[in-house]
Amino acid sequence: MTQPIQMQSDRALSAGEKIQLTDPKGRMHTIVLAPGEVFHTHKGLIPHEDIIGRPEGIVVTNTGGVDFQVFRPLYEDFVLSMPRGAAVVYPKDAGLIVTLGDIFPGARVVEAGVGSGALSIALLRAVGPTGRVHSFELREEFAHIAGGNIADFFDGRPPNWDVTVGDLADQLPQAHPDGTVDRIVLDMLTPWTTLEAVTRALTPGGVVIAYVATVPQLSRFVEALRASGSFSEPQSMESMVRGWHVDGLAVRPDHRMIAHTGFLVIARRMAPGVAPLEKKRRPQGSAASPEDVEAWTGPEVTEEAVGTRVATGKKLRRVMREAGRRLDRQFPTSKEDQ
Repeated sequence: MTQPIQMQSDRALSAGEKIQLTDPKGRMHTIVLAPGEVFHTHKGLIPHEDIIGRPEGIVVTNTGGVDFQVFRPLYEDFVLSMPRGAAVVYPKDAGLIVTLGDIFPGARVVEAGVGSGALSIALLRAVGPTGRVHSFELREEFAHIAGGNIADFFDGRPPNWDVTVGDLADQLPQAHPDGTVDRIVLDMLTPWTTLEAVTRALTPGGVVIAYVATVPQLSRFVEALRASGSFSEPQSMESMVRGWHVDGLAVRPDHRMIAHTGFLVIARRMAPGVAPLEKKRRPQGSAASPEDVEAWTGPEVTEEAVGTRVATGKKLRRVMREAGRRLDRQFPTSKEDQ
């Protein structure tokens, strides 16, 4: 008789696993279980031995009488608490990228702008062990931080993940022959500058999806896709998430919400030599003017100019050290593997 596959939730919590402790006020603490270790708070202690060997969903009480729920951290919990050098792609946007970008098991995916690794993790989970993700990142320090975070999440560096430090427009043609990439995700300042390389790399029917922060970036990229003549009519959108307070008959929207984080632009690669169908009714107005194009492609375009938040200087060095410590502590052989 075939034995049922044991899912992660069926396994007892073991040494070396990351778990999440949540107190009655909703404060969360992520720790790595280790024999003999103790979790300290200002209101009491919890020996790791009280958790190891037990299932998820238990409640443990510290020496001060405070209860904590115990679960393995979810994707959202991990990415919002991990060390970051660049702003992460929020889970609400990563979910749309994976689903609307149709990131499927076995897909060959290219990502430009690895940031802190949050989207890379979602892409790697979606393609599965038979797929492959190749990330391109301009800044070496971001690639280093992302590598530590990704290895931390997967308990080791995934064998189907590659990272290249360099410009996608220059490096992509060298890394992937024409028509061999299924999906390309662009999380970068000027995605329109990569369209020539993206067009060549994508297989017909493949998807390009860009994540941009501002309206001018959105407009510029959409017009560049249309002007290229190689992609279907782009779809543009943003997502906003508002939680609700539910307590008996006291039901109302939360006062705070995760509103604008970025715009998504999605288009599909046409077959070579085939022109896309144009919309019958185009909006009033013209395409971007030469002045607009220069404003968004000139040397003055910087992360600060469009309000992109990145860690700099002392904070960036601290985050790199933290990512490196987490990697070295949990995966001491990882440096030899890289």
